[in-house]
Amino acid sequence: MSHALKLCAIAAAVLVLFATPSMAAEGNGIWFSGAIGAGVVILGAGIGMGKLGAAAVESMARQPEVASNIQTAMLIVAAMLEGATLLALIVCIMRGDSFPTH
Repeated sequence: MSHALKLCAIAAAVLVLFATPSMAAEGNGIWFSGAIGAGVVILGAGIGMGKLGAAAVESMARQPEVASNIQTAMLIVAAMLEGATLLALIVCIMRGDSFPTH
């Protein structure tokens, strides 16, 4: 695991541990699960897009004769990734709004 990924995992674990008491509180608890989910989704999509772009550019540099095929495949995968990200964001926003506000 890379250093940045370990740091993100530790930060997420700390956030979950600190959020648990506030969400378990009676009455006017703080509901921010939609915001946390949206942040995680965007973070994951950014990492995925970065790896996709890096791999595509590296492949094009190694084999310039098939660069157009690599670019087409990269654009298709990027569009699918964006679609999944948008769906996940919608689910996070809807889930975050569904909690009661006492």
